[in-house]
Amino acid sequence: MSADVVVLDYGSGNVRSAVRALERVGASVTLTADPVRALECDGLFVPGVGNFHACMAGLAAAHGPRIIDRRLSGGRAVLGVCVGMQVLFDGSTEPSGSPREGLGEWPGTVERLPADIVPHMGWSEVEVADGSRLFAGVEQERFYFVHSYAVQQWTLEATGAFERVAPRVTWARHGAKFVAAIENGPLSATQFHPEKSGDAGAHLLENWVRSL
Repeated sequence: MSADVVVLDYGSGNVRSAVRALERVGASVTLTADPVRALECDGLFVPGVGNFHACMAGLAAAHGPRIIDRRLSGGRAVLGVCVGMQVLFDGSTEPSGSPREGLGEWPGTVERLPADIVPHMGWSEVEVADGSRLFAGVEQERFYFVHSYAVQQWTLEATGAFERVAPRVTWARHGAKFVAAIENGPLSATQFHPEKSGDAGAHLLENWVRSL
């Protein structure tokens, strides 16, 4: 049977490309804001287009924070993309420079990239984390980014007995080094758009779908 994936429809923008990309790699995909479907599916895809504050407002209206929290507490897979990744952190300085609260699944603040040209738009290389399952087979590929803000410091370090299960953090660079992807148990996220990243993005999505 194909994996049952829900793309959370909370008003974040055009998500049809995500639906098509997931279908192409073998998932059975539903685009919906129904919280029951979002809780029961094998994998939840959380898109994000626009600014941080607008995405958080849309998520709150669709019960997104509760859905994500309940899925993770039960070890059920969630994949956040672009601003759908950013909202998983403590907060963001977008859009006005004053802090905006996020979901707090990971520590860190989303900040404007210190680059001469912003937004960062186009194909970029990534520094893939050792042992990555999400990037297996596409470690040397480029992925498509469209963003002006990113997390530029990662502070959640696991040591000692917990080192083996530490989150896998993949990096990229535009003006500064920033977090490009994270794999943390059932919770994964990418700053780039895998659904717009050609064959490499399709391979990454297929890795995620197969893991479900």
